[in-house]
Amino acid sequence: MRVKFFATFRDITQCKEESVQATGDVWELLQSLCDRYLGFRAKLIDPGGTEVHAEAIVLVNGRDISHLDGKGTLLREEDVVSLFPVVAGG
Repeated sequence: MRVKFFATFRDITQCKEESVQATGDVWELLQSLCDRYLGFRAKLIDPGGTEVHAEAIVLVNGRDISHLDGKGTLLREEDVVSLFPVVAGG
């Protein structure tokens, strides 16, 4: 599966995208990324450690996980996961 990083997430990973083995669900993927990249946990996982951070947008194949099965959305090898920070501005 491909994982694409945008804005500050790209700054943390120092790459646009990476290929990872698809196993499990979105939550397992996010936990794995937090283990791999210093600084990701504070931006991807809420302070309680049980939910996706309110200021993170996670898309699977272009669809927000809130319109799928949330953090329990199952992932397949052909999926593309995109990670965006919430941004504001004008």
